[in-house]
Amino acid sequence: MRTATLMAWVTVAAALAALPGASRAREPRMQRKAGIEVIDESFKAVLRPDSKVRQIADGLRFTEGPVWYAAEKCLLFSDIPNDTIHKWTQAKGLEVWRKPSRNTNGNAVDPQGRVVSCEHSGRQVSRTGKDGKVEVLCSTYKGKRLNSPNDACVAKDGTIWFTDPPYGIKPDQVEQEANYVFRLDPGAKEPVVVASDFGRPNGICLSPDGKMLYVADSDRAKRHIRRFRIKADKTLEGGEVFCTIEPGGPDGIRCDADGRLYSSAGDGVQVFSPKGKRIGRILTPLSAANCAFGGPEFKTLFITARSGVWAVDLAVAGAK
Repeated sequence: MRTATLMAWVTVAAALAALPGASRAREPRMQRKAGIEVIDESFKAVLRPDSKVRQIADGLRFTEGPVWYAAEKCLLFSDIPNDTIHKWTQAKGLEVWRKPSRNTNGNAVDPQGRVVSCEHSGRQVSRTGKDGKVEVLCSTYKGKRLNSPNDACVAKDGTIWFTDPPYGIKPDQVEQEANYVFRLDPGAKEPVVVASDFGRPNGICLSPDGKMLYVADSDRAKRHIRRFRIKADKTLEGGEVFCTIEPGGPDGIRCDADGRLYSSAGDGVQVFSPKGKRIGRILTPLSAANCAFGGPEFKTLFITARSGVWAVDLAVAGAK
């Protein structure tokens, strides 16, 4: 192992201990049964008669960043400590898609079908073309290195929205004045700050119509998700608290096509109505870190939860 690689992993390993609910990763496995809990009758519209939580991958270290990659009809997800992006298909199971990944965390797919990745140890946002070529999209703001890009979503016009908490670096490596939420416009070399009042900005996603931006704050004193309106000039307004996540805290978030919000939590994935009412839970044996829709009809919810990945087929499609 090269010294530079070793040092990068030591840094990321230390930072993982600060991730939301990371202490649970050291607890005994299979603490509870996988399942589905209906809190409000409206949640039944999300479910199929045969909806069941099933495990599709195991034996990993800290899974994150799931995204459906239509170009290869597969699920991609990160194993941050193992410095790997995995590929999963029903037919072949797990394969390595990229290694090293520079400890990639969140992944997204842009309108051209390219994979946008938030690299922890790389401290940058990169993009992988369909030919496999990786290019750096941005790594600095005002000439200073980014903290540790965490999660991203991509709008229909190619605009990338991403969060930049310091989870992947040591305190003495921080160069930014705050833990920002950024917007990277198509063709730009540096991002623009769109929010600066988060403790630990984490998961991020767009509403189905692309007019609202949801951002999770995994700061221990907050543990909530905020909702912003995107103005015509792509600045944000609003930012009211949409919901609070307990147990644990919010990490990855996604919307379905009807505007419901799905958030990872200490007990799995919690589901909220478009008005912020908790209506159901998709329970996983280990605390969830992220979730994403995929599959042939985009109606399978994939959940990364510590050392494994789970999936559940639903009656609704995810927002594209």
